[in-house]
Amino acid sequence: MFVRFSRSFSKQFDRAPSYIRGAFNGRLDLFIKNPFHPLLKNHKLNGTLEKYSSINITGDWRALFCEIEKGNGVRFEMLGTHSELYS
Repeated sequence: MFVRFSRSFSKQFDRAPSYIRGAFNGRLDLFIKNPFHPLLKNHKLNGTLEKYSSINITGDWRALFCEIEKGNGVRFEMLGTHSELYS
């Protein structure tokens, strides 16, 4: 699996607190090894975000991604708190 990052995700990542950047990097390692590890709580979204899936970074922070090559690659699109992403 290969992973890419959108420009907006990279900007959100750079602005995130350092503990969130560290937590994301740890979760990304876990995601690459097993995208459906229970800690990630990987799930498809509904409504206006239906093309995305979400993984849990911390209790309140999420990373949203979409599949870019069936089963082979993903692109992370958004990083933020639950209320930032879903409101």
